[in-house]
Amino acid sequence: MDEITFKSDTVLSDVHLHTPNQRHLMVRLSGVGQPVFLSQFKLLWNQASQTDSGAEGGNHRAHPAEEEDDVLGDEAQESSPYDVIKIEHTMATPLEDVGKQVWRGALLLADYILSQRDLFRGRTVLELGAGTGLASILAATVAQTVYCTDVGADLLAMCQRNIALNSHLTATGGGVIKVKELDWLKDDLCTDPEVPFSWSEEDISDLYGHTTILLAAEVFYDDDLTDALFKTLCRLAHKLKNASTAILSVEKRLNFTLRHLDVTCEAYDHFRSCLRRLEGLTGGRLRFAVEPVDVSFPQLLVYERIQQLHSQEHHAAKKSAPHKIQQPCSTAPRMEKVCDLWPFWSL
Repeated sequence: MDEITFKSDTVLSDVHLHTPNQRHLMVRLSGVGQPVFLSQFKLLWNQASQTDSGAEGGNHRAHPAEEEDDVLGDEAQESSPYDVIKIEHTMATPLEDVGKQVWRGALLLADYILSQRDLFRGRTVLELGAGTGLASILAATVAQTVYCTDVGADLLAMCQRNIALNSHLTATGGGVIKVKELDWLKDDLCTDPEVPFSWSEEDISDLYGHTTILLAAEVFYDDDLTDALFKTLCRLAHKLKNASTAILSVEKRLNFTLRHLDVTCEAYDHFRSCLRRLEGLTGGRLRFAVEPVDVSFPQLLVYERIQQLHSQEHHAAKKSAPHKIQQPCSTAPRMEKVCDLWPFWSL
């Protein structure tokens, strides 16, 4: 694609906008007639230890850290399949389909997963609003089970295709990814076997009985959806058997508004207010703690880290629990506020 054409309601991820010289290979039309492209993101395995990078058996070839100028595209074609993650995605979508694009916050969350592999090793993980499935795929390189969830049959089918494209990455660790529908606006999981990506009773039992890590990236762009996500986190925390940690990644987007006649970041501000309300909840059998995560962890995927990226951790644990989950926070010096990871603990 030499040029990108916008409509008035079009949204385009900066990940794609800032790589105009790269070739985005159109591979098919989606089930709803949208062009679908294939991009390849380089994995910089040498930034982690051989053990933690999943390099067992010599399958992963190291890259020099200087290769940060080639985010997507042609050169990745020449790499070992273990050096790239392939993602099918759309471009320039309406707001309701932004989950079909790749966003920087998802890449930041993926970096965190790759740099904290011991935290995820052998765990059951639930990703909310998984979009293209990028973070779920990389979590499955070490986790035992990953529930990759979102809404919309077309988007979930795209997740399934991306998982198949990268099965060689998850095969070494033996992780299983299950693509499921999870609608934040509904109280219950869909169990109708006639509905694609519905839940079996066995999956629900495993989800509530074993999940200890929840993930969400770049899902805080609409206040109503943000409210729904936090309600979903609270509802899950009450149903999960074990203490849990939610890791949330968001880009702080600055916009000039006529209403304020100033540059604001209303969606991010609403996200932060939801975090404060969650942490202020008292009574009941749960307690929540929210802390920022040091984002100086290594960059193991090639993309542009910017100051407006934020990551936070949120922890939830039942009050009867005799211990807290160790906070997975890097001890290295903090980078220039690149990302907020908000943890979620239920005590």
